[in-house]
Amino acid sequence: MKPTADIQLTAYALGEGTPAERAAVETRLRTDPAAQAAVDDVRAFAARLESELQAEPDIALTDDQRRCIRQAADRSAGRLLRFPWRRLTGFAAVAAVVTLVFGGTLWHAARQMLENRFAKAQDASIACEMVEIDDQQLDELFAPEELPDMVDVVTPPDVDLDMSAPPDIQDFCAAPKCVVTELDVASDAISPIVLRSLAPGAMANRSGAGRAASIGVYGGQWHPYPYPPPADNTESYAPIQGNTFKQVANEPLSTFSIDVDTASYANVRRFLRAGQLPPPDAVRVEEMINYFPYAYAPPKGQTPFAVHVESAACPWAPAHALVRIALKGKMLDAEQRPPCNLVFLIDVSGSMTPDNKLPLVKKSIQLLARQLDARDRVTLAVYAGAAGLVLPATPAGDLATIDAAIENLQAGGSTAGGAGIRLAYDEARKSFLPDGNNRVVLCTDGDFNVGIVDSEELAGFIADRAQQSIFLTVLGFGMGNYKDDRLETLADKGNGNYAYVDSFSEARKVLAEQAAGTLFAIAKDVKLQIEFNPAQVSAYRLVGYENRLLAKEDFNDDRKDAGELGAGHAVTAFYEIVPGGAESAPGVDPLKYQPAADRAPAARKRANENPEWLTVKLRYKLPKADTSAKIEMPFIGSAAPFADASRDFRFAAGVATAGLLLRGDPSVMDLRFGDVAAWAATAVGADPGGHRQEFLGLLRDAAALAP
Repeated sequence: MKPTADIQLTAYALGEGTPAERAAVETRLRTDPAAQAAVDDVRAFAARLESELQAEPDIALTDDQRRCIRQAADRSAGRLLRFPWRRLTGFAAVAAVVTLVFGGTLWHAARQMLENRFAKAQDASIACEMVEIDDQQLDELFAPEELPDMVDVVTPPDVDLDMSAPPDIQDFCAAPKCVVTELDVASDAISPIVLRSLAPGAMANRSGAGRAASIGVYGGQWHPYPYPPPADNTESYAPIQGNTFKQVANEPLSTFSIDVDTASYANVRRFLRAGQLPPPDAVRVEEMINYFPYAYAPPKGQTPFAVHVESAACPWAPAHALVRIALKGKMLDAEQRPPCNLVFLIDVSGSMTPDNKLPLVKKSIQLLARQLDARDRVTLAVYAGAAGLVLPATPAGDLATIDAAIENLQAGGSTAGGAGIRLAYDEARKSFLPDGNNRVVLCTDGDFNVGIVDSEELAGFIADRAQQSIFLTVLGFGMGNYKDDRLETLADKGNGNYAYVDSFSEARKVLAEQAAGTLFAIAKDVKLQIEFNPAQVSAYRLVGYENRLLAKEDFNDDRKDAGELGAGHAVTAFYEIVPGGAESAPGVDPLKYQPAADRAPAARKRANENPEWLTVKLRYKLPKADTSAKIEMPFIGSAAPFADASRDFRFAAGVATAGLLLRGDPSVMDLRFGDVAAWAATAVGADPGGHRQEFLGLLRDAAALAP
């Protein structure tokens, strides 16, 4: 159920509500662009829903099907709305479920849709899919006299039903107890029909015992939700060795490259929605933290960054402190942003056939094209058995030409990834804008098997082009043969960013809501170096960023590559701190000689009098510059109670803890996902995109899956 505010906007968009309610919404719309966008989305969705449903043919139930449904009702004791569905298009299936889930003001639409659908079925072999609703919603939806022909009354099963093949209505009716299922859609890119079978005592309880085992139809085959697993799963992830504590007396400097990628969070979400815990190496804690927007104050003046530091007690080790270091990049005005020269390099190999690959790529590019204007240029290049140019540089305002070229893309052939990348960069050079944003946008599952197959050679090629001011954005799609490690490396070497797109909703977030940060760099080679005061801090460890660590000498070396920061982007990093005098690094004996041998008495006294915990040093280059600039900011910390920390601090700490739990980090093994959900729920705050509420749902899924 959506929050009340969302229901009010939905009612307004559908022409409902009292005059007073509508007047209140209109007042809000004048000052709330996000609310206006939500109203526009609902209106557009309703129009498409009506159009899609009108195209569905009417097919009546057979007498045998009606008899089976009534017989099942006679055997049962609970209430469940059950009806056969045709195999809808992906959009129509999603539309139907979204309409049901909204509740409230959309129930009248659901009623009309269900009345139309109830008389439709292909034949006796079509599975009887179900939508679980409670008694109150059922009573609101249908009058009592309407129920006998429409409602099957069932109980949760106490026997297992063989789901290895698509069950038909007779299978359900012949079972000792009908299987209780719920129609569940978590993505607008999933297959047309999804069945979710709930274990006994687990009705509508996705977070407790009895985790749902989900089944769906995909290309005529039954498979685990939401996509069919390949015969040989060849997904690959770079190994991650978690950071350990460092003794400040020995290593007072911690240096790393920033990371604004978000791919790991979206990929972890995909696993949890499929009823699986992700592989530990798929979990990059920093990318989970940085997936979410935070209310950091933007910079003032000409400086492209604002630096924010905050500390509180560490939630998983109360004797320690947790320090958050955050950067906020400046926003670019639409009129002041540079023009774009975008070359989309699209994988059209045979592995890109599924709906969550090339079809989703096409929708994503069309969405991004609508964020551009007449100053911008769009080029389309593809690669499969060979690389080819589909659309030469075209003004972004010519959407008809761009859309037509995108719609003509077809999947098939092997994957000449290396050849495609060469072509894309050549095209970017041909239409190069000296004062613009020149970028290749790679859309692929990363399964390069023809062309430049050596990862180091490919990374070197991309790094060389980045030095020529042609950056790289990587958008990963799909599963089964997904090459996360390769795509992450390419984005890092290309001075770009990396996102995993598992649904149209994620495409909208990355390519519409955060288009400026995705496309427009305000700084490159951004590095952080933290110097800790040994008088105040005994030991520290950086949470995440394992594959972004740099040597201390790299900080001042302008030849050393580091991360890119996009317009409006925020970067968040956490350090777990052992306060001075509390202990040495966990697991390490106290040093016997270092304090006396390291400094003269006067120097030690001055250090002890300095209350600073640390100093944050930041280096960056402007996009066209070769020489870096530096910012320094000292910080005097406080181990205040965790509950007193800011809302963003507590929520981000919850995301970090969840990431450590998913990785199996020993330091958090006394916690459970439910514990994290409890404190994160109090820190949700303003959540216009619903991303934080979604995270709480993922925690509940993880809790059900965790040992």
